[in-house]
Amino acid sequence: MRYGLSLITVFILGGWLSAILMGSREKTDDDREHQEAFNRDYRVYSLNLPDNLTFAGEKVPLNDLDILERLDRELLVNTYWQGNTLLAHKRAHKWFPIIEPILKKNGVPDDFKYLAVIESNLSNTVSPSGATGFWQLLEAAAKENGLEVNEVVDERYDVAKSTEAACRYLKTAYAKYGTWAMAAASYNMGINGLEKQKGRQGQSGYYDLILNSETSRYVFRMIAMKLIIENPKQYGFVFREKDLYKMPPVRTVTLDSSVTDMVAYADSVGVNYRVLKIFNPWMRENFLKNPSKKAYKVIVPREGYRGIEAHEAEMTPPMRPDSASVPSPVK
Repeated sequence: MRYGLSLITVFILGGWLSAILMGSREKTDDDREHQEAFNRDYRVYSLNLPDNLTFAGEKVPLNDLDILERLDRELLVNTYWQGNTLLAHKRAHKWFPIIEPILKKNGVPDDFKYLAVIESNLSNTVSPSGATGFWQLLEAAAKENGLEVNEVVDERYDVAKSTEAACRYLKTAYAKYGTWAMAAASYNMGINGLEKQKGRQGQSGYYDLILNSETSRYVFRMIAMKLIIENPKQYGFVFREKDLYKMPPVRTVTLDSSVTDMVAYADSVGVNYRVLKIFNPWMRENFLKNPSKKAYKVIVPREGYRGIEAHEAEMTPPMRPDSASVPSPVK
């Protein structure tokens, strides 16, 4: 009886072990085929780097291997962060026509439109520190540069006005440092922080300073986005004209009085409340206190709220993207 049980046990155990070995062999064959297919079909390419490069009309010293590596990093990050960078392409088509003439009027190099890209990906985001809008301005810096910021009106959300404020800051920084790369660095880390590092290191140029991780990447992130957005096919981005976001035709209405009911006001200018707030995100409440009779420029689509339906997707306020950017305390 015992002998019989032993044979049965051996038989069962042997079959169980064979099944395990067979399953393991089949799994290994499947894994091998899977790996071969992956290696055959999947490609991640390194990128060609430019031989010569300028930022805001200033030469980037690509003969320095550290500088070359920092540029390569940002090109790789933004080329292979496909969704975020494709979104930047789409938004740039919509917002650059507003930003570019303001930069030109103020004598700020056109390359600085990419500062808004790396700060907010061209969206009205709010950082944990309270930096707000396309240009990520803190309240104090916004007020210092001519913007109204209170519980009812926040002009950091106004793309045109916040671009003007950013220009004022950048021109002041450029007058102090004499280079646009240093002006950009100060936008990120602040004049006080930059001055401290200049004194500590005995250097005055952006490419000659050791700065914190965020600021050391800052100009290179702008350069990378410029290269990718201006040469999309070179970096693997393929889209059609109809895929890009567009600003619908708009008209401007002057508002120089208080408003107790924004829903009724929206109806009076031919739109609904949602559309009014989408086009004028600087309006922070459903009313407006205006005892000084300040003339605000209210933007509404020419075709009214029905005309916005074709632009629904791109006009919806976007979510804040994840970013390597850390808000500056001085912006």
